[in-house]
Amino acid sequence: MKALITIFELLFSQIKPLKQKITLSLLLPFITGTLVLVFFTLTLIHPDTESYNDELGFTSDNDYVTIEKSPQTIKPHLTVTREKIKQGESLSSLLAQKGFTQKEIHRIKKELKGKFSPRNVWPGRSYAITKNSDGSLQRFSYFADQTTTIHIEKKRGTGQLVVQSEIKNYSTRVVSLDGTVNRSLSNSLKSAARPKLMDEITTLFSSRINFRNDITRVTKYKILYEEKWFMNEFIGIGKIRAVELSLPNRTITAYLYTDEKGKAGYFDDHGNAINHSTHFTSPCNFSRISSGFGYRIHPITRTRHFHGGVDMAAMSGTPVRATADGKLVFRGRKGMAGNMVTLEHPDHYYSQYLHLSNYALNTEYSRRIHQGEIIGYVGSTGRSTGPHLDFRIIHNGKPMNPLAVLGSSNAGTISPAKMNNFLACINIMKANFDNNHMLVAATPHALRTPHRSLVTI
Repeated sequence: MKALITIFELLFSQIKPLKQKITLSLLLPFITGTLVLVFFTLTLIHPDTESYNDELGFTSDNDYVTIEKSPQTIKPHLTVTREKIKQGESLSSLLAQKGFTQKEIHRIKKELKGKFSPRNVWPGRSYAITKNSDGSLQRFSYFADQTTTIHIEKKRGTGQLVVQSEIKNYSTRVVSLDGTVNRSLSNSLKSAARPKLMDEITTLFSSRINFRNDITRVTKYKILYEEKWFMNEFIGIGKIRAVELSLPNRTITAYLYTDEKGKAGYFDDHGNAINHSTHFTSPCNFSRISSGFGYRIHPITRTRHFHGGVDMAAMSGTPVRATADGKLVFRGRKGMAGNMVTLEHPDHYYSQYLHLSNYALNTEYSRRIHQGEIIGYVGSTGRSTGPHLDFRIIHNGKPMNPLAVLGSSNAGTISPAKMNNFLACINIMKANFDNNHMLVAATPHALRTPHRSLVTI
């Protein structure tokens, strides 16, 4: 403070001889700049530690965090009626009949794009209408088939729309797929009617392979993965268990290994972790980090405080996904954090998702959540200046920099003590690559080029 006073005295001593020449228009910018400097200086040296609290009460990175575990959910009284689609009815006419506006119907169709075609609404199929205790519409559910239900929910109070597809009651089969690349790996997997495998393989090997240049027509591939089935109907891809890509000059491998503590990761033949481990992944598609981890000037209070997470700026309604497998231990309103979800993970990790606009329909207390599963939607509830996800990771009771955790290169390397068990596991996977005793039901076109077989484990 003494240094600041000295600076002001020096400035005024220089101004005094020129006092006669200074006009009000010249003096105003000087006064404004001086006030800004004073405000900024006082903000940095402000001794009031009570203003350092963030949305969850953090004051520093040394704080011990107590995780609140409570359902925090009061379910309103609901009434559900089930009806069947009549001849000549369409999705648009049904929604209009049940009270949706044309603007909302247009939004719903846009949300359904890529998930479900409105043309697949057939006479005789069932749908359900869920109403609140006051008679207002809460949810329209269309039962597309035995496993798929399309939910269109109108949030109570705000009227915000949430569109989801729910798939349930399926079995998991472990399947092997092998072949030789024709035009591209993506094209080969598309020919096998399993194009979504490409997304998983790209994520797995993005730091090790240039897919445009390294994959050639002579590249051989073997993939061991999970398929989701309901009765005799294929409904989706599960986890990849193993991949082998034989490139012209090298072989790239990845094997999913879970240790005795339940910690899973992908490793090569030698037990070295693949760079992009599945331990923690990004929770949403965001445009930028609007506020980082650590001390900052809060955008609302204008006070310096500790921020226990990172703010990921994204459009309202952007899906928020579980960053790792875990159990839901909190879902509810949490003061300045707004709508919040907390997941418990192995090894004393917790992830938290703040300021949500809404929750996913299947986020019930104590439910097991899988990595990548939608748990909510980006919003601006609580103390917030705009739509974003405040994402946090807690380990052993201490807040961690989420970007550092997400950027950690791998899940470690297999220790010598675990190597024998690891090698035994990958030998079983390698044997299953060649287990071709039973073909999986598929379209004739899908069976022409690659070979897919059901593996018995």
